[in-house]
Amino acid sequence: MAELAKRLHRLAGVLLGAPLPLRLRAWDGSEAGGEPYAPVLVVRHRRAVRRILYRPGELGLARAWVAGDLDIEGDLYLALQHLAGLVWEREPSRHHPDARPGPPGSAPPAQTLRTRERLAAAAELLALSGPGLPPPPPREENRRRTGRRHSRDRDRHAVSHHYDVGNAFYARVLGPTMVYSCAYWGDGAGLDEAQTAKLDLVCRKLGLREGERLLDVGCGWGSLLMHAVREYRVRAVGITLSAEQAALARSRIAEAGLADRAEIRVQDYRETADGPYDAIASIGMAEHVGEARYREYAGQLYGLLRPGGRLLNHQIARRPMPDERGYRLSPFIDAYVFPDGELSPVGRTVSVLEDAGFEVRDVESLREHYGLTLRAWVRNLEESWEEAVKLAGAPRARIWRLYMAASALAFERAQIGVNQVLAVRTTGSGRSGLPLRPRTWK
Repeated sequence: MAELAKRLHRLAGVLLGAPLPLRLRAWDGSEAGGEPYAPVLVVRHRRAVRRILYRPGELGLARAWVAGDLDIEGDLYLALQHLAGLVWEREPSRHHPDARPGPPGSAPPAQTLRTRERLAAAAELLALSGPGLPPPPPREENRRRTGRRHSRDRDRHAVSHHYDVGNAFYARVLGPTMVYSCAYWGDGAGLDEAQTAKLDLVCRKLGLREGERLLDVGCGWGSLLMHAVREYRVRAVGITLSAEQAALARSRIAEAGLADRAEIRVQDYRETADGPYDAIASIGMAEHVGEARYREYAGQLYGLLRPGGRLLNHQIARRPMPDERGYRLSPFIDAYVFPDGELSPVGRTVSVLEDAGFEVRDVESLREHYGLTLRAWVRNLEESWEEAVKLAGAPRARIWRLYMAASALAFERAQIGVNQVLAVRTTGSGRSGLPLRPRTWK
């Protein structure tokens, strides 16, 4: 087996259709391929090969990673950049031109030869992976999908899967601000300063004034509410579907002496009926709503605002596609990170808000800011790795490290973006109550 790494490296290149740009270390300790200082793809156990062969593409790789059968030594971001070009961006899908089959018998000889080579390579890898069926998915995979997609019970389960993994774990990742959305970076700012700047940016865009009522939809651990109550003297209500988030948010608010002006509820946005509010913030929550429910979501928020009330919708967006029917969720993200999460193009978000009656007043992209934020979170996780593993378990910590690093690259490469959309429920006279000059919050 001295040549095991060489065989694996060669066979991976055949299946991928290009040389594997990473150095590879096999479970027997042998190494092969790659430049001397290239990141090392570590195949810790032959189970990793079985997982990938039985579920080719992103989900098989994710299962091997979460289980600890597959690892990367060296620059994780560089390794993911290489793998993205060979695996994720080439994975067949309904909207990919390579997925369109030709008529029977139309495959050219060269393509037929490549197919035979790949089948032979897969057979050889299967032999190397050892006997037996594919191992079961790691228990962290979300396989319990009951009820209609984006029903209240199913949304509650999906939110719990992501957020109820331990407040102490999130504190290691997010830092003292406990803000789990894109920060707003400036020259020389650290993560905490950038997150505080984002909280204040939201409050200024909403034009908060003393005594007004603010609703925070998807309030997380209460950071925006606390900032708005303390700095802008508003009365605030925050809603979340995460029991763990709500418990810590209430504790933080009480310790800060703000409980007389801030309230946290475990409540679905569809169950909130105590308007009118002067302002609503929805920060990183709309991704959980789902395309089929988005008009209902926009209409619900519109109905909760008084005439002249303002909405700040902060939401991750994807690029529009030529054939929108081909859009599908990342299998890794859907199984391990955000079950049932969906991204929409920013243009569609604006259109739905307008259809609900809102006047959209400003759209600002913070895409580059999110790349910086995610890299800071990865750094926090890596610097407190042993403690994070004790708090949430190695598989969960590995999930968060992979998804945050991969997401940072996706934002940096403009594959996804994040936008703040400021909208207003205008009065009957057409007055918006917003400043005449745009971006006065800068």
